[in-house]
Amino acid sequence: MECKNVIQDVICRIKAMKGVEDTYVLSEEDKEKILELEKKAEGAVLMGLGVGDNQGIKEVFKRQIIIAFTTNMDYVWPEGPNVVLMQYGEKIGEDIYDSKKLEECKKCEDMLVMGNLVIYKNAVPKPGSVKKEPITVVLPPQRCQDVECVEGVTNVVLASPSTPSDEYIRSLMGLKPAAGLGTFIIGFDLC
Repeated sequence: MECKNVIQDVICRIKAMKGVEDTYVLSEEDKEKILELEKKAEGAVLMGLGVGDNQGIKEVFKRQIIIAFTTNMDYVWPEGPNVVLMQYGEKIGEDIYDSKKLEECKKCEDMLVMGNLVIYKNAVPKPGSVKKEPITVVLPPQRCQDVECVEGVTNVVLASPSTPSDEYIRSLMGLKPAAGLGTFIIGFDLC
């Protein structure tokens, strides 16, 4: 199958996903700009928690073809965790979207639940016990089964971009920031 046809098939699959608004194939110039924005965002404090490590974006940008897409409130996020909190090489928290799991976590004394974020109290170092290391907010790579099944595609990775990259992608697509709208980036190789 020709490259153009494979890419068009992927775009069709993405657009068919519930909650997806539009797609945009990134040029080499776009990729360079987003990588630059992501590098700057890494050192910034994320959500007031710590420094960022967007492993998902790093994986996406190792792929041949990269497509950005916008989502609305109907979009179903990939099965998580989508955010993992790390400190001293240990997982100290993560986001959980399964309501039954969240209720179980609320009942555990060694877990602190804030919205969908669960902090494992027993994994958090006690103040003064060790040299302070900032928390790293890790955004792991995600799967996208809707695209994995496209013929001619391999190594599919989905990621959530940082706020500056999200704004850049919206500007490329001629979109204004709006409540409930988001962006994702998907990368894949051609077989």
